[in-house]
Amino acid sequence: MRYGFWLPVFGGWLRNVEDEGMEASWPYVSRLARRAEEIGFDLTLVAELNLNDIKGVDAPSLDAWSTAAALAAVTHRLEIMVAVRPTFHQPALLAKQAANIDRISNGRLSLNVVSSWWKTEARQYGVDFDEHDRRYERSAEWLEVVDRMWSRDRASFDGEFFHVDEAVLEPKPVRTPRPTIWAGGESPAGKDFISRACDGWLTHGDPPAVVGEKVAAMAGRRAGLGLDPMGFGAAGYVVVRDSDAEVKRELDRITDVKASAAGYANYRDWVENTRLERQVSIRDYSVSNRGLRAGLTGTPEEVAEQVVAFEEAGLDLLLLQFSPQLEEMERFAEQVIPLVEARRPGATRTVREAALPA
Repeated sequence: MRYGFWLPVFGGWLRNVEDEGMEASWPYVSRLARRAEEIGFDLTLVAELNLNDIKGVDAPSLDAWSTAAALAAVTHRLEIMVAVRPTFHQPALLAKQAANIDRISNGRLSLNVVSSWWKTEARQYGVDFDEHDRRYERSAEWLEVVDRMWSRDRASFDGEFFHVDEAVLEPKPVRTPRPTIWAGGESPAGKDFISRACDGWLTHGDPPAVVGEKVAAMAGRRAGLGLDPMGFGAAGYVVVRDSDAEVKRELDRITDVKASAAGYANYRDWVENTRLERQVSIRDYSVSNRGLRAGLTGTPEEVAEQVVAFEEAGLDLLLLQFSPQLEEMERFAEQVIPLVEARRPGATRTVREAALPA
C-alpha cells in the first residue's frame, strides 16, 4: 500500500469547522509536504479548483499548478499528483508545463484528469461547461493530444475539440512512457474513458467490500481490452484515537453540519452535475470526498485492520485527509503505518523501526 494525502489547498476538509489550523498558504503546505515524505507518505494530490469548494467561494484557495511546481523544487521523494481539468487547459500547453514540472521533480509528477463538475465556477471563469458524457469525450481527445506531445518529435491532431499542427515539445518528461495518468469516475462514460486511456482509477470513500467489487469490475474491464493492469486508489478521512469514546466525540464534532454551511451550495452543484452510484447524505457531505464512508476511524489497531482490508480488496493507494492535517498525519505515521507493516508476511521490524523514514 502507498500512502497519499490531499494537499489542503482549501484550508481544510470540514464543512462546519471554519478554522482547522491548516491555512491555505504556501508556508503551510510546503512544510506539510516536506514533513510528509520524512514520515512515510508517498504522494500528495493537489486539487485544482479556482474557487474554494470546502469553505465557501469567498474563502482563499491555492492554485494547483504553481503550487505543484514549487513543491517539486522543495521535496525529494514525494510524488506530486496534480488534478487537471481539460476544460481549463489547452492540451499542448499543459503538456509543456507538466513536462517541465516533471523535470524539476526528476520524474515525480503524475496527473489526475478531472472531467469537471462545477458549473458555477466555469461560468465565473469564462470556461465552457459541457454536459456529463460530453466532458469525457473532450477528456479523451485532450489526453490523446498530451500523449502525442510527450511521445513524438512532432505532434499533430485534428479533432472535434482540439487541434495541433506539427507541434514540438522538448524536453520530454523524465518518467517513461509517460507520467502516470489517474482519473475518477462512476458513470459508464467515465469508466469507459478511464479503462481505455488511463493508468489508474480513483474512487471516493467506500468500505473495503464495496471498493473491492469496484476494483474487480474495473480490472475485468481493463483486461477485456487487452491492456496492461492499472492501479487503484481510494479516498478516506482518518480519525485515530485511543478509545471508542474519543472517536465518537470527534465524529460528533465534525459531522454536526447544517445546510446553511458556507460550502453547501457547492455541494448541491456537485451532486447535480455528477452521476454517482450511491446517494450522498448530509453526513457524507460533512467531510469532503465521502471520506467517512471508508471507515478509517477508530483505535490504531482498528484503522490498521481497515488499511489491510483495503489492500486485500485490491487497492495500492490510499488518498487520505486529516484535520488538523500535520498533527494527525504524524499520529497516523507513528501509530498506524507500523501496525500495517507488522501484519505483512515476513515482517521483522519493531513498531518503532517501521515508523522511521528510510
